[in-house]
Amino acid sequence: MIWRFSVGALMLAACGPEEPSEPAPKPEYTKPAADYAVGRGRKEAPAVRFVDVTREAGLEFRHETGARGDKWMPETMGSGCALFDYDGDGWLDVLLVSSDGWGGEKAPGKLYRNLGNGTFDDVTKRAGLGFSVYGMGATIADYDADGDPDIYLTTLGPNLLLRNDAGRFVDVAQEAGVAGAVWRDDAGNENPEWSTGAAWVDVDGDGWLDLLVTNYVRWSASTDIYTTLDGKGKSYATPQQYPGSTPRLYRNLGEGRFEEITEDAGLLLPEGKSMGVAMTDFEDDGRIDLVVTNDTQPNFLLQNLGGGRFAERGLAAGIGYDETGRARAGMGVDITSVANDGVLSIAIGNFSREALSLYSQAGSEVFVDAAGKARLMQATLQPLTFGLRFFDYDLDGYQDLILANGHIEPEINSTQKEIEYRQPPQLFWNTGEGRMVEVSEQTGGPFLKPVVARGLSVGDIDADGDLDVLLTTNGGPAYLLRNEGPTGRVVELDLTGKAPNRDAIGAKVTAQVGEREQVFMVRTGSSYLSHSPMSLTVGLGAAEQIDRLEIRWPDGTVEALEQIAAGARYEIAQGEGIVGERAFVQ
Repeated sequence: MIWRFSVGALMLAACGPEEPSEPAPKPEYTKPAADYAVGRGRKEAPAVRFVDVTREAGLEFRHETGARGDKWMPETMGSGCALFDYDGDGWLDVLLVSSDGWGGEKAPGKLYRNLGNGTFDDVTKRAGLGFSVYGMGATIADYDADGDPDIYLTTLGPNLLLRNDAGRFVDVAQEAGVAGAVWRDDAGNENPEWSTGAAWVDVDGDGWLDLLVTNYVRWSASTDIYTTLDGKGKSYATPQQYPGSTPRLYRNLGEGRFEEITEDAGLLLPEGKSMGVAMTDFEDDGRIDLVVTNDTQPNFLLQNLGGGRFAERGLAAGIGYDETGRARAGMGVDITSVANDGVLSIAIGNFSREALSLYSQAGSEVFVDAAGKARLMQATLQPLTFGLRFFDYDLDGYQDLILANGHIEPEINSTQKEIEYRQPPQLFWNTGEGRMVEVSEQTGGPFLKPVVARGLSVGDIDADGDLDVLLTTNGGPAYLLRNEGPTGRVVELDLTGKAPNRDAIGAKVTAQVGEREQVFMVRTGSSYLSHSPMSLTVGLGAAEQIDRLEIRWPDGTVEALEQIAAGARYEIAQGEGIVGERAFVQ
């Protein structure tokens, strides 16, 4: 970006670093690659199509930003979404987050119940969710171990803990102690922290689900900074001009109460300007580690030391900066083993003119950026990526990658001719050899339509075994994209752990299919401000079964099951094996 300083105004880029007047020469690995066989004996990805079914599904929603011409920074950021079964009927429901208007206009988010016939019913008011806040994101889990999923909603304001009482939600954040913190500006005014990503995770191994909440910058209407692109009109400001805000960690004490343990846990990180959080176990020691992305600040890798304590090792691990030593504008994040070889990779969405980051393990504690090797650099240089998610869209047993793209400045094309405000989503097919091939054009209209995308969730909304996509846009509609195959065979797994961690969050699942091994974790977090179901989708390709399934439950006990046939969704309870089975809808 080209930003010039003028008298009385700062010329800045919002949500991204300042750009030199002349872009640096592109590295060799960003140039088009020669034609090559993509692996598995094929030169092309399978013909899978996604179809926009939003209208026929009945999802009549439009996200509100509050924008009225002031160009306040939060207007660019939201918001997220969630796919989860709120009423326990076996069908995934849809939660869409929205925001108040700055003048007090009400624009509540929406909860849609899946009717199981391809349509959804708006149950927002019936479920007790007809309130309006300046919403950002959501994370969902059964924090009180009563058997139904609860919602934690992050906002620019007090956060909400929405306890599920038999399908009706009640905000108990204040009494539970998780509404969030405040900060004081120079005039002494109290302002709420601006919360973004969040994840439920048992950090101390006591079985109760704790809560990590990430926070962005210390912005308020009274501290808003004037910035401009062209020296004439105001533009959206950069996070570099605002102080950062630490993540917050809340320990679940049981009985509906939490205590903040941020400082005692080693997570008082005021330099953070955090957007997303993802969880995994990098050292395979049974303790959950966390990756937190930061916007124009080094990303965090939070190593779990046990007993509810962490060490921040982002710089030492190699995920803090890019190869030039610059902090990128980290947003959405997800983690997987790209080649099913046990090597974990962290994908992070970045700003325009910054390629996607793909940090791959080079040992349990060190990472290198493998985006170039994966052939992701050139295709992701221009888009601004918010939500992203690894998922096996063709069910061949390898995790593919989807990106939700869209700029933050509506007038960006006036100064950067190659960059558009609206940008199409992108889909990359995993070749199985560590490379990703973009297949956006061959998967149907939704991946050719430019939008201003933000949140992204994936899940099986029609119970047919393949994974569908829910996408949100800033100031626009949501999109429900149905996966229409053809695909490989598949098994879905729903795990129930022992109370109080009934969701089995943190369980490690290893599926042996022939000579190939896939490893999963039951988890929350990932993407950007969004929640995907905690069920696991195991693509089998042409195989007819999972030969052996090993589960390491969160308490460390290990169970194994043999010969799990394709074509069904299985419920597995800790210590009981398979307790339920349902064939996929044909």
